[in-house]
Amino acid sequence: MMGMVNRVVDWVDARLPVVDAYKRHMSEYYAPKNFNFWYYFGVLSIVVLVNQLLTGIWLTMFFSPNEGFASVEYIMRDVEWGWLIRYMHAVGASAFFAVVYLHMFRGLMYGSYKPPRELVWIFGMLIYLALMAEGFLGYVLPWGNMSYWGAQVIISLAGAIPFDLLPFISAADAKEIGEGLTTWVRGDYLLSTATVNKFFALHVVAIPIVLLALVVLHILALHEVGSNNPDGVEIKQNKDENGVPVDGIPFHPYYTVKDLPGVIVFLMIFAVVIFFFPDGGGYLLEKPNFEPANPLKTPDHIAPVWYYGPYYAMLRATTIDFIMSSKAWGLVAMGGAIVILFVIPWLDRHPVKSIRYRGIWSKIFMTLFVLDFLMLGYFGTQPATPGKTMMAQFGTIYYFSYFLLIMPFVHKFEKSKPVPERVTGGH
Repeated sequence: MMGMVNRVVDWVDARLPVVDAYKRHMSEYYAPKNFNFWYYFGVLSIVVLVNQLLTGIWLTMFFSPNEGFASVEYIMRDVEWGWLIRYMHAVGASAFFAVVYLHMFRGLMYGSYKPPRELVWIFGMLIYLALMAEGFLGYVLPWGNMSYWGAQVIISLAGAIPFDLLPFISAADAKEIGEGLTTWVRGDYLLSTATVNKFFALHVVAIPIVLLALVVLHILALHEVGSNNPDGVEIKQNKDENGVPVDGIPFHPYYTVKDLPGVIVFLMIFAVVIFFFPDGGGYLLEKPNFEPANPLKTPDHIAPVWYYGPYYAMLRATTIDFIMSSKAWGLVAMGGAIVILFVIPWLDRHPVKSIRYRGIWSKIFMTLFVLDFLMLGYFGTQPATPGKTMMAQFGTIYYFSYFLLIMPFVHKFEKSKPVPERVTGGH
């Protein structure tokens, strides 16, 4: 029996190098032996991606974009186990962003964007961008009242693009272009089922294809240059006589087994949230979204889901009308906050990769950046007040200052620790 299996494997491998790919990316891919807690979030993002794909396929079987809210209610009330699959998908969206944010934070801490991993970082940021688009499109599909008004606010930003800054476009033409672009994004002159149908197609087909392709490219680029580690030491620089990194261990079986407890703990927490706190106190599923879309009833506070909070806070923090409207400046701030993440590999001039060996100022400024991002995230989900708007303005200034001023120059004002030649800790 085993002989026949081996012959089949050999036959397939001669035509499609499956075994070679398995060795290259699993059993003979040598990862640093000192991975710590922060390295769980990469594999957890894959776990959540699989959850979103499987539950999304199942929901697509029963969801009708022409029915919207009624279709979701049908899934929740009448489809067997529909409530569970819907909550797995809805809570999974927040879980996806949570693990991705922590994964990105680990990259910032340990300098995983520095040479030779710039392309790995860029693919990761493209995944983040695709994930934001996917999240927004999915947010609109239930066609609850918050979905309706949230879409109204975000889609209207297309009309705030300052086309009139171009010398050959007048203010009247810019307004006409903005209105036409907004109509094109909506798919109708007003938000309607045409919008839901358009977003449904993008949510279930177009963006997932792009997302999966980017995930594959992200992993391929990572395995080409090798994984970073908490020390920021390149393990490929120290190899034995067989060309194997002395500080590396095969990803499989060592890390596949090591990751299992982390995955199990994550799934336990995930299950607790699904069964006991599926709405997250209004942060995962907003209360107005339990009502059907109503263009005549504006929610008391139109707020995005928590994972868009920092950028929405920046959007609202711009209140000046200078050259452009405050809405246009808000769009620039929100878009710039995302775009700037792509150029971090070239903004960070610090000679030391890992935060472990950087000076005290790097650690203080990074801690302040994390607190600043959390503060912006909170303000983005709360009703605007003069005090909160002012704090969000300070937070926005620090956000950009961290990347444009602190990252490029902080190394000139601190003394770093010596970086070891070999990784520390590990097995």
